[in-house]
Amino acid sequence: MVELEDLPNVGEKTAEKLREAGFADMMRLATATAKELSVKAEIGEGVAEKVIEAARKAEKIDFETAFDVMERRRDVGRITTGSKNVDELIGGGIETQSITEVFGEFGSGKSQISHELAVTVQLPKERGGLEGECVFIDTENTFRPERIEQIADACGIDREEALQRIHIARAFNSSHQILMAEKINELIQSGVNVRLVIVDSLMAHFRAEYVGRESLATRQQKLNQHLHALQQIANTYNVAVFLTNQVQARPDAFFGSPTKAIGGHVLGHASTYRIWLKKGLAGKRIARLVDSPHLPEGEAVFKVTTDGIVD
Repeated sequence: MVELEDLPNVGEKTAEKLREAGFADMMRLATATAKELSVKAEIGEGVAEKVIEAARKAEKIDFETAFDVMERRRDVGRITTGSKNVDELIGGGIETQSITEVFGEFGSGKSQISHELAVTVQLPKERGGLEGECVFIDTENTFRPERIEQIADACGIDREEALQRIHIARAFNSSHQILMAEKINELIQSGVNVRLVIVDSLMAHFRAEYVGRESLATRQQKLNQHLHALQQIANTYNVAVFLTNQVQARPDAFFGSPTKAIGGHVLGHASTYRIWLKKGLAGKRIARLVDSPHLPEGEAVFKVTTDGIVD
């Protein structure tokens, strides 16, 4: 096990700065950029480049075979959504080391699935959980502990224990949202067994703060950095990242869906799985898988009840 102090150009003071900035993990350090490390740890870019290079050598970051990738994929965990239909649609549940995005109109069930996952991640592996804890970044004031209690009762989990394992961050603007996402590194390095990160919803603040076409480029750049930080957490710590997203009207759409997900191509490319939620008849909801690296498009029907998400 290589410690920070073992790296060349890293003394006690530099190691302390790196740990305080959330770079205690060697893989996290190896995958950082010199600019990011320089700003967050307050060290020179020249020193940052040398530290990153040393961390990459320590982690032996190089080419690997497809077989090696397949072996690493065996560590991927999956979290049940509560619905077997939806789980089958996405290959067995919400996947770790990936970003899963759900988008849809208000009332389509985005926040309901978020609350469900915050509980089911705590279940034993044989019941579709990961025996872990959850970070919930709430941007729209949608988190309700009362809903967690209802779902915990249905899952047979102690209410108080379920609530203790969910770490809430109420984000008041996009900068605060990005900061709280970056602090997840510190939380995990402090010993908290985080296996799921939820952002509900991802674009709410970005949409409100960056108005007009002239601010679009700045918004997308900031969003891209935020998504890369979340993906880095997913890869480094084998964590599942679940994002909810809003939609906007398409006045020019004569055929197909009259709405589309916001966030543009930046979000579309960053999301490993994209799921479109629609309202159905008699309280039913329809989940449509619209993008996946290896699964075909398809649909699944589920229902939102007092006990949570059910088939």
